[in-house]
Amino acid sequence: MPTLSEWANFYVIVGSSAGALIGLQFVVITLIADMPIGQSEVQASNAFATPSVVHFAMVLFLSAIVAAPWNHLAPVAVIWGLLGLSGLVYSFIVVRRMRTQGAYKPVFEDWLFHALLPLAAYAALAGSAFLAGSHERIALFLVAAAVLVLLFIGIHNAWDTVTYHTFVRKPKDQKTDEAAPKT
Repeated sequence: MPTLSEWANFYVIVGSSAGALIGLQFVVITLIADMPIGQSEVQASNAFATPSVVHFAMVLFLSAIVAAPWNHLAPVAVIWGLLGLSGLVYSFIVVRRMRTQGAYKPVFEDWLFHALLPLAAYAALAGSAFLAGSHERIALFLVAAAVLVLLFIGIHNAWDTVTYHTFVRKPKDQKTDEAAPKT
C-alpha cells in the first residue's frame, strides 16, 4: 500500500527515538533509585513519571504498527483507534492520580503536559481512525501529529522529572545527610 509506505522513514525515526528514550528513562530511574521515597513520592511517580514511559511506548508501538507491510489501511486504523481510546482512558487515570497524590502541587505546566496535551493527542489518534476511510491523507497526518506530540510530551516530562530530582529533591536529601552525625 503506497499510502503507508510513504511514511516509513518518519516512523523509523520516531520509533527509534521513542525506544532510545525509554532506555534513558530506565537509566535515570536507576541513578535516582538510592534516594529515599515515601508513599506520597510513589503516588507522584505514578502520576508524573510512569506516563512518560507509557507515551514513549505508545509511540514505539504505533511506529511499529504503521511501518508494518499492511495491504489496507482499515486494520491499521482500527488498531490506532483502539490505542487512542486506550490512551484517553489512561489519561483520565493520570489526571485522577495527579489530583490525589500529595507529594507535589501541580502547576499549569504540569496540567498542560500531563493532562491536556496527552488527552488531545489520544483524541486525535482515536478520531483519525474514523477519518481513515474517507480522508486517508488527513488521518495519516493526524496520527503523525499525535505521535509527535506524545514524543515531545515524553521528552518534556522526562526532563521535568530529572530536573525536579536533581535540583529540588536531591538538595533536600543532601542537607539531611550532612546534618546526620558521622560515626
